[in-house]
Amino acid sequence: MAEPVAVIAVCGHEAAYGRALAPVVDDGVSVVTNGRELFRSIAEHGRRGEETVVVPMTLGRDPALVADTARTLRAVPAAERGTTVLAEPFGTAQHLVGWLRAAAGRIPEDSALLVTAPSGDPFEDAELYRVAALVRRYGRHPLVEVAFSDGDPDLAEGIRRCRLLGARRVTLLPAAFALPEVPRPDLAERPPVDPAGPLVSAPALRRVLAERVTDARRRLREHDDDGVGAGLIAADNHGHSHTHPPGEGRSHGHAHAHGPGDTHNHPPGEGHDNVPATAHRHHHLSADAADQVSRSTA
Repeated sequence: MAEPVAVIAVCGHEAAYGRALAPVVDDGVSVVTNGRELFRSIAEHGRRGEETVVVPMTLGRDPALVADTARTLRAVPAAERGTTVLAEPFGTAQHLVGWLRAAAGRIPEDSALLVTAPSGDPFEDAELYRVAALVRRYGRHPLVEVAFSDGDPDLAEGIRRCRLLGARRVTLLPAAFALPEVPRPDLAERPPVDPAGPLVSAPALRRVLAERVTDARRRLREHDDDGVGAGLIAADNHGHSHTHPPGEGRSHGHAHAHGPGDTHNHPPGEGHDNVPATAHRHHHLSADAADQVSRSTA
């Protein structure tokens, strides 16, 4: 019989700070926000002597949630933390592309796709445009636009753009756990708008969450790795920290990950700007790989 484990799902804006996940996760999973709520939950499980796995519930657009979660774990005193391990995030940008492509495949080709999500920082919002571009490139829908449920462009503006570009129907495709609300029709003529439903079904969500927990426990058992070290640097290449000012070269040695595209690795000794390849490996997701991701979580 498997040993019991406490699971904590840490939520940010992609999950409406927990409101989108609380109704669909298994009983016994603690759904919390980062900060004091997570701190108290870890300490409570630790004082009871329970093994605890913390899973950052991001779909890949919010690496700061992973890093902030790791910092909170590190701040809990060892005596109260007990056996606590930080799991890999629920999803990555590669997973997000795969899930969106799978969802798009169930939508008629004559409908425009409006990829929607809660707004984050400027870099998270830019990432959503990149993800949507990949969905369009590897899909069969000629019109794929982006809108934010609480940002600019908002849903009404996104629908208007689709209409101006010739869409006769628009489907709202969520790129988050939280579902967008279909805006009420205004006086202006607009095409019919359909919600696509959850990006990841409740059974698939519970299955992926369980897989992250199992992998984290195995990593702790086999490698004595609690995941906090990797979590602390999860957002290092996100945002201004990876923006090169004018006139500044790129000969500094740091690793950075790229999003979906073609898979390649630099040969030994051949990195960018003479950076050793071991410090600069690229991992991209091809169209075939995205299909595999889609099938594995459908």
